Amino acid sequence: MPSVHSSPGYSMENPALASLLRHTTGENKRSNKLSSGGGLLKMLKLFPMLSSGCKMVALLGRPRKMLKDSATTGTIFGYRKGRVSLAIQEDTRQMPVFLIELPMLASALNKEMASDIVRIALESETKSNKKKLLEEYVWAVYCNGRKVGYSIRRKQMSDDELHVMQHLRGVSMGAGVLPTSSDHKDCDGEMTYMRARFERVVGSKDSEAFYMINPDSTAQGPELSIFFVRPH
Repeated sequence: MPSVHSSPGYSMENPALASLLRHTTGENKRSNKLSSGGGLLKMLKLFPMLSSGCKMVALLGRPRKMLKDSATTGTIFGYRKGRVSLAIQEDTRQMPVFLIELPMLASALNKEMASDIVRIALESETKSNKKKLLEEYVWAVYCNGRKVGYSIRRKQMSDDELHVMQHLRGVSMGAGVLPTSSDHKDCDGEMTYMRARFERVVGSKDSEAFYMINPDSTAQGPELSIFFVRPH
C-alpha cells in the first residue's frame, strides 16, 4: 500500500477529477468567517432537517443514469484522536457496499468542515473494466482539492467497524457518540459518527457523486459532497 502523506499544496493530477471538484465551486457561495472547530457544530445542526425530499445536483452536466432509489446512506465515523472511515450503504440493515478508512484524522476533517463546503474525492489507482466503480481497490484521496494520501477499500470489516454498523442499523440520519471499551476510549477518545442521506448521481461507469441531502434550501450549513472517479 502506498504510504500515507499530506501535501497541502498538491495540485489536481487528473483533469476529470479537477472538473468534478470545480462543479460545485460557484454554487451557494457562503462566508468562511467561522471560528475554529465551529464547522462540525454547523454540520450537526443540519441533521434534524434531513429528508429524502431534496433536489438533486447534477454531476458532469446531464447524468446518463439515475438509480431508481437514489437516496443512499453515508456514514463518517472514527475515534476523536484517530482516522475517520467512510461507509456507503443502500440499506442500513445490510453491510456497506463501500467501506474505506480515509487517510485523515478526525481533527483534520473537523477543520475542513469549518470552510462550509467539504468535497471529498476518491480517484481509483486500480483500473479494471470488469469491476464496478465502487469495487475498485486502491484509491487516492483528496479533500477540498488537496491530496491527503492513499487508502485501500475494505473487503472485510474490522471489529470496530462492525460494532458501528450494528449499533446504527436503525439510524437513518444523525450524529453522536457510540459506547466503546474503556481501552479504546483512553487511547483514542470516543467513537463519534455522523450519518446522513445522500443523493447518488451516476455520471458514467467511471464517475459517481454523492451529495448530502438538505431539504431546506435556505438553511445555512456546510455542504458535503463525495466524488468517485476512475481515470480512463
